[in-house]
Amino acid sequence: MNENVLCNSRNVAIVGPYLSGKTTLLESLLSVTGAISRKGRVADRNTVGDASAEARDRQMSVEVNAASTQYGGIHFTFLDCPGSVEFCQETYNALIGVDAAIVVCEPDPARAMTLAPLFQFLDDWEIPHLIFLNKMDRANGNFSETLQALKEVSSRPLVLHQYPIRQGETTTGFIDLVSEEAFQYHPGAPADRIPLPEELRDQEHNARVEMLETLADFDDHLLEELLEEIEPPQDEIIQDLKMELGADLIVPVFIGMADQDFGVRPLLNALLREAPEPEVTADRRKLSGNKPVAQVLKTYSTAQGSRLSLVRVWQGSISDGMTLNGIRIGGLYRLMGQQQQSLQAAEAGSIVALGRMEGIKTGTTLSADGSIDLPRAESLAPVYALAITPEKRNDEVKLSSALNKLLEEDPALFWEQHGDTHEIILWGQGDIHLQVALDRLRRKYNLPMVTHLPQVPYKETIRRTAPSVHGRYKHQSGGHGAFGDVYLEIKPLGRGEGFQFGDRIVGGVVPKQYIPGVETGVREYLVNGPLGFPVVDVAVTLTNGSYHTVDSSEQAFRQAARLAMQEGMRQCEPTLLEPIASIAISVPNEFTSKVLRLINGRRGQVLGYDAKPNWRGWDEVSAHLPQAEMHDLIVELRSLTMGVGSFRWQFDHLQEVPDKVMERLLKTS
Repeated sequence: MNENVLCNSRNVAIVGPYLSGKTTLLESLLSVTGAISRKGRVADRNTVGDASAEARDRQMSVEVNAASTQYGGIHFTFLDCPGSVEFCQETYNALIGVDAAIVVCEPDPARAMTLAPLFQFLDDWEIPHLIFLNKMDRANGNFSETLQALKEVSSRPLVLHQYPIRQGETTTGFIDLVSEEAFQYHPGAPADRIPLPEELRDQEHNARVEMLETLADFDDHLLEELLEEIEPPQDEIIQDLKMELGADLIVPVFIGMADQDFGVRPLLNALLREAPEPEVTADRRKLSGNKPVAQVLKTYSTAQGSRLSLVRVWQGSISDGMTLNGIRIGGLYRLMGQQQQSLQAAEAGSIVALGRMEGIKTGTTLSADGSIDLPRAESLAPVYALAITPEKRNDEVKLSSALNKLLEEDPALFWEQHGDTHEIILWGQGDIHLQVALDRLRRKYNLPMVTHLPQVPYKETIRRTAPSVHGRYKHQSGGHGAFGDVYLEIKPLGRGEGFQFGDRIVGGVVPKQYIPGVETGVREYLVNGPLGFPVVDVAVTLTNGSYHTVDSSEQAFRQAARLAMQEGMRQCEPTLLEPIASIAISVPNEFTSKVLRLINGRRGQVLGYDAKPNWRGWDEVSAHLPQAEMHDLIVELRSLTMGVGSFRWQFDHLQEVPDKVMERLLKTS
């Protein structure tokens, strides 16, 4: 094979909850295959994954990192994905381009629930995945409890590939349930074959029978063999594992300790034997042909302005200098963390980085004519916000450009300049997510920010009618003066009716050419009402007035209208309105009662709850919630639900603020 061309490959995502050891597993995979000469440690900030400054500062993955190695004649590209729920958009975007995923988790039954959203995404996209139970030296609870907890959150049946050998609280090796051979771990070396421990024969036999029976659910021939008590050959078992994993029918389970390389070689061998080939994945995406088609899984940008698009080549061959979607490729690279190796071409099944694909966003499908659009991961709704302002006022002019580049790199971000509060608001998936984005603004674009909580866009309205309020503007300063005289009726409208203006002028007491000035004056006043907020749901009618043939003007009547509104609104019992959001909260049903209390404790109104469609054991709670109560809602929701709760929301209506709450707000405003 030409080393400058990628082919015969497998693409594997490493996913799992925060602190499960994904980056450590990647380091071990690269080490045992010889891709790196020395293993790094997350604590030492020298790993191939977590290569960005933002990741190393926090010692956690905040973006997808790609790394490549050779093993068994196959070129593996591993995508180390963030585990924090605040960065799951990165993970989902990357997963749509892989052939299989390793779900890394700890052997703790209490934490199995944290895998539920990830399993749901993998199954929705039919992405083959296996489990690597990491940190087996720190197992919390017995092994069967862990397996049972995992089974409860996986819609696919788990198939135990290995059974642990333990001495006291320490896992010292494993039994391969396919070959029924036992192995003992050794630091820095492959596990040694040992006699199968007599005390584990019954457990091993029961586990193997369960494995074979699960496989037989999808293979009639194997089922016949089991019914006739015929021992199936190993090749047949492996072929069943490969077929059923590739079809996302089962989830094989492996064990190990990545920090010591224990269990990593058997995991690699299973990927060699059982993970689906790129052609199988392409067929599942209904792609076949010779014309080049690729999809962007991740966008990287640097402070120097360079840009890399990490892509999966779905079909055909891509070469440096080729034009895709009307843009010429400016470099083709294999990535090893932040290191780049130039390539001449990449074949179907490869994951590579393309340079200078300006304007191309994550999820975009690339082809010669740009006519293909493959499905992409759904964008997550923003749930947490900060208002941002540049430390230096002169930097305001370049902020929007920098924010747009930031969004190209991280599609889970969103920004807006709010029409009512005039604040620039940055939205994301949580506080850490936004702090990482702010770090990037500072490091890459030299734009340090000052942040504060966004203002709630309160409005105000009135409760009673002022039937006739008088406003007179008279000014004399030599020469022509200024004179305007109006009588207005101010009355409340129904919620959501906005603003209405009209007149009942008879006899020309206010000439028609001055009436627009009255409306302008009224509108100007309503921008900032007596409570300090925009006024809505008000009708104002010009009922009477007078004018001077020389001194009157549209400007004078505008001022008269403002004076009338200023006097009249005080009589109308002004009150505060707050935005109410319609919110849908998704949680495992064991947490539903806590969520109901959470909503009630935040002045919310529960509208109902029901089973979440296609999510086994989950509920969706519908409610109305004041926007003022939503800022840290996601923080408390995740705290109540082991990090798995989520919500979607949208503005629904305005509602009067309770009197006690209004008094408190007006005192502090």
